[in-house]
Amino acid sequence: MKNRIIVALDMKGLDNIFKIVDKLGDNAVWYKVGAVNFTAYSYKLTDFIHEKNKKLFLDLKYHDIPNTVKEAVYSACEIGVDMLTIHSVGGIDMMMAAKDAVKRFEDEYSKKGPTILAVTVLTSSTKETIKRDMFLDIDVEDMVLKLADNAKKANIDGLVASPKETQLLRKEFGDYFTIVTPGIRPKNASKDDQKRVTTPKDAIKMGSDYIVVGRPIYASDNPVESFNMIVKEMEETC
Repeated sequence: MKNRIIVALDMKGLDNIFKIVDKLGDNAVWYKVGAVNFTAYSYKLTDFIHEKNKKLFLDLKYHDIPNTVKEAVYSACEIGVDMLTIHSVGGIDMMMAAKDAVKRFEDEYSKKGPTILAVTVLTSSTKETIKRDMFLDIDVEDMVLKLADNAKKANIDGLVASPKETQLLRKEFGDYFTIVTPGIRPKNASKDDQKRVTTPKDAIKMGSDYIVVGRPIYASDNPVESFNMIVKEMEETC
């Protein structure tokens, strides 16, 4: 189960990030680097993760005109990321351009490129915020399914989706997508700024392939113990 936990490196300070990775040692396999710390530390951070022989999930949520996204994704391939994110609301053409970039990389370098994950609806969003900010009167679940359908049409490999929608996605698309789930909070943990959250156990039970956990691990007094407790909680589904 530990291979299905992606540790989000969202804390401040490069030294603090290095310490967490070193503390977790062989326990953690996957690490997520988001927009804040990639902007701040760039190759210093990604190179460190590679040196530790860890898998890298680059979560920059590309959303731009198709050609710009295509070139950005190709650059991410060259960095050596294992997974990356794009925004599904960018549309089918944009998602297809991202997929083309990975194929171009694979053809040129004769090695497997990263898994592309299309972000559906952010876990901080609700029906009310979608209506207020995007002017769409649509349930979150319906929007997730429509965006996922577009991702399938663009031959995208996977999705980022709340566990609240994972069951719907599995029912609609089966095992077609790799599903990565943020907004994970172990039992008794604070929700922080996430609105649509669930526990590690329930996320796996609902069909998530990977879960993303940040603060409950890196802000813990004992990150290794917290990580292993999450593994144990996930194993309760077996």
